Amino acid sequence: MRRSFFKGRWTLFLAAGAGIVFYSNAAAAAEKVVLKYSAIRMTLPVSELEIFVESGEMSPGLEMLLGKAKKDPEAVRNSLRRPVKVSQSFLDRTLNSKVGEIILDEVGQVIRTPSGNANREALREAMVLSATNDNEITLLEAMKNYPTPEVYVEGDRLVEAYGQLVALSEQLGGVSERLQDILNKIRLPRL
Repeated sequence: MRRSFFKGRWTLFLAAGAGIVFYSNAAAAAEKVVLKYSAIRMTLPVSELEIFVESGEMSPGLEMLLGKAKKDPEAVRNSLRRPVKVSQSFLDRTLNSKVGEIILDEVGQVIRTPSGNANREALREAMVLSATNDNEITLLEAMKNYPTPEVYVEGDRLVEAYGQLVALSEQLGGVSERLQDILNKIRLPRL
């Protein structure tokens, strides 16, 4: 009976802990994007970027920002919405390696925390979370899933960040294919 009591308490404790973790992750998602183009800087709600990506409709603030920065809205929109295919589990393993840290540092120069601290961890979490449901990442998803209330984005380098994600996907795809070939040769189950 005593064992059952402790087992029930332990299960309750674990369930409560999991609830807190999931609740805190949802609450910590970015609500605002501080978008910077050269010397021009503007804070926008993530919802404005979502509307822009989905419909092409720009808020007055975004229209002014892109106009002053002389950026093609369609190029910015495409960089934010184009998906990069990558396996969530393979992405998670890769981003927790030395190579992954280099990639996170590069992309972290474009999408970063407000303080500039813990960029790797925040970006890793945002990218893995973005790939969780569909094995795809978009820059907008990474911004939305960023684990701070605000995310800073160097707009001049958005296209570059998208290119880095594509390169990561291609590298991971090539490694994954080679690994699968090796597993097939030694007759291990598919990943």
